[in-house]
Amino acid sequence: MKFTVNRLEFIKSLTDVQRAISTKTTIPILTGLKLKLEAKGLTLTGSDADISIETFIPAEDDKAQLQVEEPGQVVLTARIFSEIIKKLPEDTLTLEVTENYQTEILSGTASFSIKGLNAENYPHLPEINAEDTLNLESDILKQIIGQTVIAVSTQESRPILTGVHLAIKNGQLSAVATDSHRLSQRKIAINVADSVTYDIIIPGKSLSELSKMIGEDVAQVEVRISENQVLFEFNNTTFYSRLLEGNYPDTDRLIPKDSDTEIDFNASEFLASIERASLLSHAGQNNVVKLALNTENQKATIYSNSPEIGNVEEELKFQKLAGNDIEISFNPDYMKDALRSFGQSTITISFNAPLRPFTLVPSEDQEHFIQLITPVRTY
Repeated sequence: MKFTVNRLEFIKSLTDVQRAISTKTTIPILTGLKLKLEAKGLTLTGSDADISIETFIPAEDDKAQLQVEEPGQVVLTARIFSEIIKKLPEDTLTLEVTENYQTEILSGTASFSIKGLNAENYPHLPEINAEDTLNLESDILKQIIGQTVIAVSTQESRPILTGVHLAIKNGQLSAVATDSHRLSQRKIAINVADSVTYDIIIPGKSLSELSKMIGEDVAQVEVRISENQVLFEFNNTTFYSRLLEGNYPDTDRLIPKDSDTEIDFNASEFLASIERASLLSHAGQNNVVKLALNTENQKATIYSNSPEIGNVEEELKFQKLAGNDIEISFNPDYMKDALRSFGQSTITISFNAPLRPFTLVPSEDQEHFIQLITPVRTY
């Protein structure tokens, strides 16, 4: 096996594939990166059994300047190989595999020799023969991931909550995540037949890695779903993720249908106020911020008190306030995550009672995006 390639273009593919490689895997060969060279181009594969990423560098790609001299395949220790490639002195590199998978890497005056492994022992990637293919615009997919993955659980005690629940029904895609303290739900209409239905749970970690890989040069992402795997395809990259097994909780019943108090904020202005208040809440023992709404005097005030350090109080700007007076305490980190997902838009926050969950929605479109936060009991 022997090829020459542009180093910087090779690093881009290498970086993508490395997202799937973990040093903690119980299968030793999966700490490695598989390279398969054919006349048509070079395929790089990485996997940790949960996520598998495969990217292809075509021989005709002018930027990559790939020259195929002798086809073959090898598995190389990903961490060491990646560090070597990034430190090489020249714009191009030559890789050659000789007897017993000994691998020579040459660039300018630098020469490395590292041990490789037999690629025949590398696990085969899953085959997905789904009949229906979904085509999603990349910016919409990234937005859905960014708005929902913030609410997935990091606790392995309830594995099902570490994923995002995706359901497709009647031409609508619904994505929802909750860690039982907060919830995020996004709905969009997609261009599929009404007969196409799916109900799957994708690990939040998989979606986070996928989102990082979808660059500005990606227009559309092709999605195929099988019984226990989902496949995302874009440009020359294929991203596989296992699906979580089990039934996701019925989250619709958690979302209040009405409210006693509503207030409209500019999301970015309110976020700045929460960030100031959380400076003290983070420094103290209890990470809590309190919001007091007085409808008669049309006042909204935010407080944070840390006995060890001090306190902060700020009167807030808002567009509209109606309903009953209320004082409510919450985790400011949950609020900040929720507010960031709305960007610059105006949002409506709806409350029922000091210990009942409250919701945040864009004022212009209250049907398709909702964030829910459970208050904190402070007495």
